[in-house]
Amino acid sequence: MSVSYIPEKIKTRLWGKAAGRCQYEGCNEPLWYDSTTKIEFNSSYIAHIVADSPNGPRGDKVRSEELSQDIGNLMLMCDAHHRLIDREDIEGHPEERLVEMKKKHEEKMEMLTSLTDDKQSHVILYGANIGQHSAMVSIQKAIDAMLPEKYPAERVGIELRLGNSQFKDDETLYWAIERENLKRQFNNDVRSRLKTGINHMSVFAFAPMPLLIEFGRLLCDIQAADVYQLHREPANWDWQENPKNFKFNVIPPDHFSETAALNLSLSATIDNSRIRDILGNDISIWTITIDTPYNDFLKSREQLQLFREEFRMLMNEIKARHGQNNTLHLFPAVPVSVAVEIGRCWMPKADLPLKIYDQNRKTNGFTHVFDITSSE
Repeated sequence: MSVSYIPEKIKTRLWGKAAGRCQYEGCNEPLWYDSTTKIEFNSSYIAHIVADSPNGPRGDKVRSEELSQDIGNLMLMCDAHHRLIDREDIEGHPEERLVEMKKKHEEKMEMLTSLTDDKQSHVILYGANIGQHSAMVSIQKAIDAMLPEKYPAERVGIELRLGNSQFKDDETLYWAIERENLKRQFNNDVRSRLKTGINHMSVFAFAPMPLLIEFGRLLCDIQAADVYQLHREPANWDWQENPKNFKFNVIPPDHFSETAALNLSLSATIDNSRIRDILGNDISIWTITIDTPYNDFLKSREQLQLFREEFRMLMNEIKARHGQNNTLHLFPAVPVSVAVEIGRCWMPKADLPLKIYDQNRKTNGFTHVFDITSSE
């Protein structure tokens, strides 16, 4: 515990750099009020990294006196963490660790307090059950992925999901109920605010691919939005470095017929025989794939943008080849962000209507779930 006098101007500067919050990693507790009673008062402690006494925690015969009033050696802390580093676990909190905590906290606070209005973004969270897995999208992980390019316009995100749904995606009723719920929630919670308060959206979604495509259709590409991808390794939504020499492979049909299908083999490979099992052999199958399809290939914003470009060009080519009065059968095996972008890229007045298929676990094959048309 501190035994030296710390000038008020040093305390004030430290409070500013810490933004009034505990600087212990992962805490961030506000120190100007009690979170239980909401009564406002100063509950902070000022901790020395190198103790102001040679015999104190991390003390030094020379440096303790030299750094006793140095703001670089001081941390703002809550009572619990002040006691932790100075009494309960001194050995587990060497100088280097505390210096790094202080540095990261102050850099984060400086960044957050310097953000301008044009960096505000409304967080949109959409989830629906996938098989036996319930969809929960974490607002905190979403915010972590947005920063520092954008920051949330509101403390909570706009959440679109059917709470406590007992319907599974291998049930026919599931698709009708989830799709209608999505439409209604989107109209009430998002579309109604687009003209009055939402200028930019940050989109985080985890649901079966057909519903993600529908979600993207509702979003469309007129409103500014960033669509994020949930990664498996590491398990977060943060965009990563763009892989070198990455490309999508667009494969035209081996013959042309009236019936057109689009095979999107990106997160997994869809054998064309599975599509022919449903639509017959007299079919034109277009394909977008990559050299080695797998479920965690999508790492960067650049890859997602490249998909948008390839998809738009292919939609134009398919319409030119098959005629504007045709329908396109869509078989997707794609990452969540790609599914959303399919819906955003699809143009109701310019593109062919879509018949959307989903892998059915009970039949171990694809099932037609719903259509997307210009009249939607």
